[in-house]
Amino acid sequence: MRIAIQGEAGCFHELAARQYFDDEDIEIVACLTFDMTLNAVKAGVADFALMAIENARAGSILYNYTLIRESGLKILGEHDLRIKQNLMALPGQSIKDIKEIRSHPIALSQCMVFLNQHPGIILIESDDTAGSARYISENNLYGVAAIASLNAAELYGLEILASGIETYQMNYTRFLVIGSKSKGNRNGNKASVCFSLKHQPGSLAGVLGKLAELEINLSKIQSVPRLNGGWEYMFYLDLELGQNSNIETIQNELNEYTTDLEVLGIYNKGDKLYES
Repeated sequence: MRIAIQGEAGCFHELAARQYFDDEDIEIVACLTFDMTLNAVKAGVADFALMAIENARAGSILYNYTLIRESGLKILGEHDLRIKQNLMALPGQSIKDIKEIRSHPIALSQCMVFLNQHPGIILIESDDTAGSARYISENNLYGVAAIASLNAAELYGLEILASGIETYQMNYTRFLVIGSKSKGNRNGNKASVCFSLKHQPGSLAGVLGKLAELEINLSKIQSVPRLNGGWEYMFYLDLELGQNSNIETIQNELNEYTTDLEVLGIYNKGDKLYES
């Protein structure tokens, strides 16, 4: 089974993929961007893509909502991963030796309380947490550290200088599993939908009221610009479905207030929090 991820070997995406699919033998298709992960699935290079959609500290990755909707692929599952960030460098150094720290900007933002305790260290943004660790290892860079996973430190021969440096100790990232519609199901306990609102007062209130009448728990609502220059928005909702919930009924009820209503996926709610 081939899983497309954004990032390099040792990144959190790889860890989440291996945990979700519970298979150490899966083939990871490493991609530079989130766009490329979905394109890999559409081209048949990968069977599924695994994509971060939100972090408890940094919030939602808005662009990924648009990517999923425009791809024609479906959300098939979700996975929550507890993210532990670690400061690492070539062996034989201490934090006092570090002049520069490299990592992905979201990883840096998750560790600012720790980083603010070392104001003399220069922070360098990079494309990937694990890629930063690899860069230090391959170039034999002393005085330079990376923030990445424990897996990355082990893979690239770096030494942990400080572990668990994330500010928020319940720092988790939610990942979505993306694939073709034919591999989805209609029997999950969670659904993701998107729509735009009709230009009339009370449209959003009407949607929320209908969901309440249907006893559907709304676990998330997110607005994302439509990128059409008209300051219009798409709304993305995660709905927790009861045993008697029917997605066709939900669609029919919401059509009164919405336009471009689409079911992005029906899947099972992620109920296990993994430790990285």
